[in-house]
Parts: sequence; C-alpha cells; structure tokens
Amino acid sequence: MTATALLLPDPGHSFWARIAHELADAIGRGIYAPGERLPSEHSLAEQYGVNRHTIRRSMASLGQIGLVRSTQGSGTYVEDFAVDLVLGRRTRHRQNLAQAGLSGGMQVLASRTVRAMAEVAKALEIRADSKVLHLQVIGDGGGQPLHASDRFFPCPRFAGLDDLLRQSGSITQAFAVLGVPDYTRRQSRISARLPDADVAARLKQPMSRPALYVSSVNVDASGVPIEYACTWFAGDRVTLTVNNEHGT
Repeated sequence: MTATALLLPDPGHSFWARIAHELADAIGRGIYAPGERLPSEHSLAEQYGVNRHTIRRSMASLGQIGLVRSTQGSGTYVEDFAVDLVLGRRTRHRQNLAQAGLSGGMQVLASRTVRAMAEVAKALEIRADSKVLHLQVIGDGGGQPLHASDRFFPCPRFAGLDDLLRQSGSITQAFAVLGVPDYTRRQSRISARLPDADVAARLKQPMSRPALYVSSVNVDASGVPIEYACTWFAGDRVTLTVNNEHGT
C-alpha cells in the first residue's frame, strides 16, 4: 500500500472506504494509468457486489484527494499528473523525477541561520540553541510544485549550502561540494494533514485538500545526522512509495 492511502478513511470503516483504498492502490501500481477512464459505476458495483451509491462515495473520496476527476456524461478518469516518488535509503529528488520521465529541481524560497529548537536539535543530535541553517524549499517536477519543505542543516559544517543549492538545484550536489559524497535516509515518518495557508499557497492547492506530511533525517557515511526535513507533498500530484531497499 502506498502512502497516499493515508489520505483516505480507514479501510475497515466501511465498504466504500475499502473500495477506495483498493482503487487508490491500483492507480498507484499503474493498473489504471494517468488519464485513463475508470470502469463505470455499474461495472464497479457488480465487481465489488455493492450498490452504485457505495461506488459513488468511493469515487468522491478519491476525487477529494485529487487522484481522479469526474466528467459529467463521460465518466471518471485518473488525474493526468501523478508522480510516483520513492522514499528509500537513498532518496534523491532528481533521480525520482528522471524515473518518471520528468525534469525539475529544488528552489530555495528563503534561508536564514537560526537557533535550533528542541525538535530540530533532537533530530540532528546537537545541543539546543545550536546554530542551524534553515531553508524553505520547493521541489518541482514537470513545471508543478510537488513538495514544500523546511530543511535544517547543522552549522558551521553546512554554512553556504543555500547558495550552492540555488546554483545547482540539487541538495545532493551541494552536499558533495561540502564534503559529503553520499548520504542515506535514517528514517521517514509519514502522516496525512490539512496544510495551513502558507503551505497550501506554496503547493498551489486548496487548504481543504489533505497533503502527505513527511519528517525525515538524513545521515552521512559515519551515521552523523546532516539534515532534518519537514516536507509537505501535494496529495493530487504525488504518490509516495516507501522502499527501504531502494537505492535512489
């Protein structure tokens, strides 16, 4: 099951919720491709042994999170723009996009040096009030914002990373210049939340549409934390697949 399922009700809640999860999983696995018309309400009702009202509720929930769109008199279609991003031990934005046949990069919206609050200090394993570089970043793909993030890097080790990121659009390349040729993801924690006005504006989506929220810690080859990120993924444009064995 992909992380997009977190945006849907508990599948044990009702028949319509279970059907919504199964259809979302089929979309995530490519059984129904972007732009493809889904089977009719009548066909799905027969397939699952339920009435059409139940199928209608399932479709409505998928539409609310942006996986499908309904066209009156034509049917229900998988949204055209949906990128499957892999969260693995070596998660790389550009490599994920390349696998999806898209181009894109990271854009720095704002940068500043601040004192680490307790949550950030704990994640980076540094003393509270230590200096960290705080970046607000947009990750785009195919001309669309896919995720918005707040990223924290310990100082003075990563002073200047913001300028390097502005030049290259790649955190991986910026790390390499600063002496970190490789790094891995220690953990990713995923939940579904409603974005606030600022995040919704950055993602160009309504506040009423849930987004996938991921907090993560990256470490260098010695296991030392080098980045703590809090990232919002646009629910209507991204499917997240967690694969700890995937080297991206």
